[in-house]
Order: sequence, then structure tokens, then C-alpha cells
Amino acid sequence: MRFLFYDAVTHIEKGKTIAGVKTFSLSEEFLREHYRKVAFVPGVIMIEAMAQLLGWLIIHAHDFQLSAVMSLIETVTVTSNLRPGFKAEIHGEIISTSRRDSLGSARMYSDGILIASLNRIIYSHLHTVDRDELSELFRYYSGIKDGAIT
Repeated sequence: MRFLFYDAVTHIEKGKTIAGVKTFSLSEEFLREHYRKVAFVPGVIMIEAMAQLLGWLIIHAHDFQLSAVMSLIETVTVTSNLRPGFKAEIHGEIISTSRRDSLGSARMYSDGILIASLNRIIYSHLHTVDRDELSELFRYYSGIKDGAIT
């Protein structure tokens, strides 16, 4: 089973920024049997959502010729008392990128209020990938239709 912590990519500017959405509902698989009375969305899930989206931006920026593996996060802020039933907007940006690694930052908002942020996230690059397969996975997981990727 794969856990995808965003619903769709809503905007991508190659090599610069990405935006997406995630609706956190009570039926999320990660909440199953973890909370008996009052469910909360774990902060680590919000971090993973931001990291997944930003990882795709890095892969897209390098024309699907590498895979990005999160290797460090610093300066993380997460609202810890959010209950399922909210829609989050996720925004990520690449600060710098090279052949070896990428540095980025990300933020998550709900109703215009900042609920989580990663001020520094580093990805190591793996170059042994199937470019066509990564491209297809991006199209499938992003919700972006053919021809909409620039």
C-alpha cells in the first residue's frame, strides 16, 4: 500500500514552485484505530504531504532523470490540534538545486491560516531511474492531464 498525502497538484512552475491540495477526512487510513475518541491529524503526516509534493517538483525540474530522496528537514512548525475535516493548500519552492541535491521549503495553509511549514528541506538525488516510468507516475499521482506539464 502506498500512502499519498496530497490529492492533486494545482500548479507547477518548472524548477521554481508547486502547489497542491489535500482534504484530510475522518476516513483516512492512517487514522484507523489510532484514535478511539478524538482524532487528530498527526504533524508528521502534514510534513510528509509537503515533502511528497516538493519531491515531485524536484523530479519535474530535472526532467524526470532522477529521483529525490528526503535526507534532512530543519525548522519545522506544525499546528498540533487539527481534527480531520479540513482542506489544506500546500505550497513548495526550490531554493537551490544541483546534480547532487536540492534545497527547498514548503508551507501548508487551511482557510488562509498557516498550519505547517518546513523552512529547510534537503533531498539527495538518485540518478538510476526510468525516466518514462517516473513521468507516467507523476502524471498519475498529480492529477495533471496530458499536455498540461510544462
